[in-house]
Formats: sequence, structure tokens, C-alpha cells
Amino acid sequence: MAAATGAEVAPAKVNLFLHVTGRRADGYHELDSLVVFAGCGDVLRAAPAVGLTLALEGPFAAGLKNEADNLVIRAARALAEAHAREPLVGLRLEKNLPLASGIGGGSADAAACLRLLGRLWGVRPSIALAAALGADVPVCLACRPARMGGIGERLSSAPRLPACGLALVNPGQALPTQAVFRARQGPFSGTARLPARWPDVAAMARALALLGNDLEAAAIAICPDIALVLGALRATAGCLLARMSGSGATCFGLFAEPDAAVGAAGRLAREGWWSWGGAMRTA
Repeated sequence: MAAATGAEVAPAKVNLFLHVTGRRADGYHELDSLVVFAGCGDVLRAAPAVGLTLALEGPFAAGLKNEADNLVIRAARALAEAHAREPLVGLRLEKNLPLASGIGGGSADAAACLRLLGRLWGVRPSIALAAALGADVPVCLACRPARMGGIGERLSSAPRLPACGLALVNPGQALPTQAVFRARQGPFSGTARLPARWPDVAAMARALALLGNDLEAAAIAICPDIALVLGALRATAGCLLARMSGSGATCFGLFAEPDAAVGAAGRLAREGWWSWGGAMRTA
């Protein structure tokens, strides 16, 4: 049991673009997205225990206190069942990212749980197991830039990405994914054509500007403050592209350098908002 101790970061997931390409007969939407990860995230720790438990801490822990079946617990239970073992582990989640915010959240935490326990137990979590937990869990399990398709279960290589800065800003409002998909209107989008690489962040921003996030309008209709965040990002010196991530309400800005993103996040900080700036993870 001494080996069952460790920690794993659950980095924020960012959709650089998100197209809704169709809807399946079962009601799930087909997506096309380029996903990257930021340098901020939640932290999950594990230690031996007599059963499966989860303790919560961190600035956004209070919002999870009343969850009867946290996605982290579900991930641990599913991995244990898949490999016929007892999940004798105590988990502690440091919740640093805002809830229901379009940057992975519970999916990133569940994926971190699969990676951490997989390492400690000497097993390999499958994509199928991850997909059963949620659409974003497979890409968060991989935890590297990827092209995401299907309902999230189809992953392929991302273009080679240039080093750049990334600023994240959330208006302090939770936005349930299902509500945004229900509110979405209009036709479906086509699959994007992406190059093998971008020579620099300016070229990447120009190419991404021709794409979009098909959930942005629906999210703004529910949460108008998203438009305020996007306007603030676009008005910030050095911002090459501003867009909503996932189903919102977090928005991102691309910058040439991490230091510029750090400065932008600081200038955009205001009461009730959450912001972060730093480097985008390119591998």
C-alpha cells in the first residue's frame, strides 16, 4: 500500500476552436475541435485508505461539497472495476479552476484520477473507459494538444504549435454545458482544415480567426457577461485572438509571449472574475 501515494495535475483545457458538425440519433453532438492545455489546473493527490474517499480543498471546493457522486470518485470506481481491484485510496482534490467554466473542470479532474491511479496501480486506462465518463475526459486523459472529433472519443494529432502566451478570464458565472447545447441554433459547421504546423503565433491566430466556437452565441445569450470578457480581452494590447473556450463561460486570449499574457490577466482581474495568464502547453 505504501506505493499508492502520489499527485497529478489536472490542467485547464482550452478549445482554440469548436465546431458542432452534426447530431447523432441518440442526441449527442458531433464536434471538431483543436484542444490545448494551460499551465494552471487543479491538483489531485492519493494516499492509502481503508476505502474510497474524496476530500476537497482550494478556492472553488465549496461548489462541489454537495455533489453526491463526484466525477473523480466515478473515475476511480470505474478504473478499479475494469481491473477487478478494490479502490483502497483516499483522494484529495485541490480545486483551483472555476466550476462549469468550459476549461475541463470535472473532466480534467477525472482524467487526472485515471492517470494517477493507473500509474499507482500499474494499469492503463482505456479511451473507452474515459469516454464513458464524459466527452472531454479522453482528450484530458491524453493531456497534450490534440484534434478532437466525434463526441470527444476520436483523437488525432494537433498541428505543431508555436510557443505563445495564453490568458484565461471567467466572469464568475457557472454555465452548464447541456443548457448551452440546448440553446444553440443555426446550421452545423464543416470540419476545419488545419496545416501540419504554424510558423508562429501570429500565423496561428490568423488561421484560427477564420474558424469559431459554435457555442459562443448560445452561451452569450444565457450569460451576457461573456461578451464583456471577450470585449475586454480584444481591447487588451497584444491580444492576437480572443474566443470562448468550450461551452463557456471562460474565454481565452492568445499572446505572442507568456509574459504578455500574465500582464493581461493581471490587468483584466476584477472583483468576481477569475483570471490566469502564462504559457500555453505546446506538447
